[in-house]
Amino acid sequence: MSEKSFFALTSRMKYISRWGLMRNSRPENIAEHSLEVAIITHLLCELRNRRFGGNIDVSKAVLTAVYHDVPEIITGDLPTPVKYYDPEIKSAYKRVEGAAVEKLLSTVPDDLREDYAELFDESSDPEIRAIVKAADKISALIKCIEESRSGNTDFADAERQTIESIEKMKLPEADAFLSEFLPSYGLTLDEQTR
Repeated sequence: MSEKSFFALTSRMKYISRWGLMRNSRPENIAEHSLEVAIITHLLCELRNRRFGGNIDVSKAVLTAVYHDVPEIITGDLPTPVKYYDPEIKSAYKRVEGAAVEKLLSTVPDDLREDYAELFDESSDPEIRAIVKAADKISALIKCIEESRSGNTDFADAERQTIESIEKMKLPEADAFLSEFLPSYGLTLDEQTR
């Protein structure tokens, strides 16, 4: 990989498919997923700051969301049941992901590298990381709902498990999303725009 190829590499996100172990009625790639996660992250940050006494750097959080799956350009999207099967696999995957991040950062010009490295640093801001993780899970839940609406029952267990994992996070802004905004994802376009 050459220095300065980072941005060409990120454009390849559209080729990395998600949900590899599931039958999909409509494929999803990490580029479209990352945009949805960024939009949801923005909302969750605004909810945290306006309703729940937070002081999150919204711009930093949204950028973190945009880049959260970039390492998958190298690693591919490892399905959640595999990634979290046991502590050894999870640890090994974290090492592979870390190596992918280092490889990707080597393609960013030296004078910009520190700025991009911060976006991949999981220890940089735990509050932001928690919100991005919640947004990531909400995006997965939305995919489950869309698949169910298309008659695909393969996502029923994933939908239930994802709701449970979001609720276990105990983030008031994520709970607000589930109660206030999630129901409209089950509506038709006509119902949503009335």
